[in-house]
Amino acid sequence: MNPIQPTREARVDWSLLVSDEEWELYRPVLDAADARGVRYALGGGLAFSEHSSRARNTKDIDLYILPADKDLAIEAVLSAGFHDLFDEKPYDRSWIYRGTRDGVIVDLIWSSPNHRMDVDESWLESGPAIQLRDRVIRLLPAEELIWAKLYIVQRDRCDWPDLLNILNAEGEHLDWRRLLAEVGERDAPLLGGLLSTFRWLCPETAQAFPKWVWCHLGLIPPDGGPPSPVGEEREKILDSRDWFGPQAA
Repeated sequence: MNPIQPTREARVDWSLLVSDEEWELYRPVLDAADARGVRYALGGGLAFSEHSSRARNTKDIDLYILPADKDLAIEAVLSAGFHDLFDEKPYDRSWIYRGTRDGVIVDLIWSSPNHRMDVDESWLESGPAIQLRDRVIRLLPAEELIWAKLYIVQRDRCDWPDLLNILNAEGEHLDWRRLLAEVGERDAPLLGGLLSTFRWLCPETAQAFPKWVWCHLGLIPPDGGPPSPVGEEREKILDSRDWFGPQAA
């Protein structure tokens, strides 16, 4: 396997996100996966931190893998001293494997809970590569991270605040054609709902998104007039705290 080279500087201080103790548990998993030729991209809260420049610690890591590599990846996790979390907390094994050790979790993901998507080569090759402590690791692309989190709108959990943060940081530079193709026509209204919310929350930032994206989704492009004086106030309508979270140094 050819070594990966960094494609950009890290936007967050990874030593603050992953403790030394956690890294000593994660690193053997990555080493075992590399030894077996399993390719992966880092997703979850750590990828969110990089794509949004908003630091978030987490007690697990999400590794997105090809469906064909599922068995080898599980073997790698087990060889690193982890065991199946299913024994303690049953979960749907049709799209994810969850390994646990000493209070941390490694999630291997090859599909999605609703089976709208399967991980393919673009998930593993299109994202940025950054230096994570003593190794270079590929991140899940922002487009695929948005696609995966778009459907997490549940009674007790909603990932849209994460997506609004990502849009605020990277929306102007997204590969919108790829994202729209992945979401497809049947779920385009869901993406439109996310963008409509973002346009209301951050009208000035939304103006930088391509106009054709709004039109494609049946939305009126944001007004190109003078900046709105209520941008900050709109955040406070939803949450009196720093809505977009503490920005990474």
